[in-house]
Amino acid sequence: MLKTKLNVLTLRKEPLPTVIFHEPEAIELCTTTPLMKTRTHSGCKVTYLGKVSTTGMQFLSGCTEKPVIELWKKHTLAREDVFPANALLEIRPFQVWLHHLDLKGEATVHMDTFQVARIAYCTADHNVSPNIFAWVYREINDDLSYQMDCHAVECESKLEAKKLAHAMMEAFKKTFHSMKSDGRIHRNSSSEEVSQELESDDG
Repeated sequence: MLKTKLNVLTLRKEPLPTVIFHEPEAIELCTTTPLMKTRTHSGCKVTYLGKVSTTGMQFLSGCTEKPVIELWKKHTLAREDVFPANALLEIRPFQVWLHHLDLKGEATVHMDTFQVARIAYCTADHNVSPNIFAWVYREINDDLSYQMDCHAVECESKLEAKKLAHAMMEAFKKTFHSMKSDGRIHRNSSSEEVSQELESDDG
């Protein structure tokens, strides 16, 4: 009988499993963290008007006016009154993401990606509407040929369009400095000289 009691006492001296000493809240967080991952995106809600091919290699002020008018006319003919935002435009240091939204206004898995290094021009200055932000993008085809496409979005306000233009300019500068430090830009140029092709208008 004494031997049995001693065995019990000995077992109690063994270290308890560490999980017992964890706070209940900590254990709950550890088990539920993987389930709490949600798709969240930061950006500006816009109405994507589409794209249209444009010609030329020199892009100066006003070069997007004609393609934007074409896109705007198609857009206004297609909608009845007020068309809700159908996309989320997110400008990052090296890429621009256009998340397409569903009817509930939530981001879908469909996303268009634009490389900042292939954006030739952008502006938020358009006579047809001050709320439109547009950019000219060099699209590379499967046969390695390329075409210049003008993309346009309608923002909720003129201020939002201007903010996108400035954000695009900052993204371009970061991309340029990165490419220059990596040796991908060999000519002796400054970011101001190269950024003349990518215009951000203050209005």
